[in-house]
Amino acid sequence: MISKEQFNTELDLIIANAIREDVGDGDHSSLSCIPESATGKAKLLVKDQGVIAGVEFAKAVFNYVDANLKVETLINDGDTVKYGDIVFYVEGSSQSILKAERLVLNSMQRMSAIATKTAFFVDLLKGTGTKILDTRKTTPGIRALEKWAVKIGGGENHRFALYDMIMLKDNHIDFAGGITQAIEKTQAYLKATNRDLKIIVEARDLNEIKEILKSNGVYRILIDNFNFNDTKTAVKLIGNKCLTESSGGINEKTIRDYALCGVNYISSGALTHSVYNLDLSLKAVN
Repeated sequence: MISKEQFNTELDLIIANAIREDVGDGDHSSLSCIPESATGKAKLLVKDQGVIAGVEFAKAVFNYVDANLKVETLINDGDTVKYGDIVFYVEGSSQSILKAERLVLNSMQRMSAIATKTAFFVDLLKGTGTKILDTRKTTPGIRALEKWAVKIGGGENHRFALYDMIMLKDNHIDFAGGITQAIEKTQAYLKATNRDLKIIVEARDLNEIKEILKSNGVYRILIDNFNFNDTKTAVKLIGNKCLTESSGGINEKTIRDYALCGVNYISSGALTHSVYNLDLSLKAVN
């Protein structure tokens, strides 16, 4: 996985680019009718129910826009919220609050939706020993926020991007000439480039599981689009040689049954690509 420094760099880039995109050469709506010296206070109001996420990111946004803005936090990331709850108050320059408003709301609504869905899946897996993973099926440009939200919801991050883990999927295998060839070429590449990256290999059927197991150095096998019986068989074949991960069309109706097959992880792109934003508002306090 990426380092904390790399992650923080991603967050800085997201904030800077989002403010550039939204503010441009100035928030002329505020500049035209609100004096530069005006101060005010606003509250982050919940108009929905779920798991809140993005509080710490909102603080970073406010600090980027105006380091003199003060945030009073009432509810923290990962807490359950309901209609009418107030997550935080922000106080300071009225122009600065308005400049940051949309980025804070857009980010927190999206992050809270992801955290809420992740928490729901985590709850479905209770007692199984199986953990839920996200994927790279994220919104371009804000992956760091979406993966952060998964963590807040109780899930775990898969690889962050193409550079921090090797994942040999069907196309890699086919282009490389087969599973064994793909694994051998990957291991040779890692050695030649002096990289220490974990290797995950996708299997499309039980025969491919058996072939993967002939090679050493595989960190995890992705058991992709298997039915329940074949998943159980695959888990038994793999044993303790490496970790196991199920994926492919798994939803809230089937996730627990796949977990009960004995896999270590279940990955779901739906955590980040199929959510409905939590309804939040930033309202002035008179």
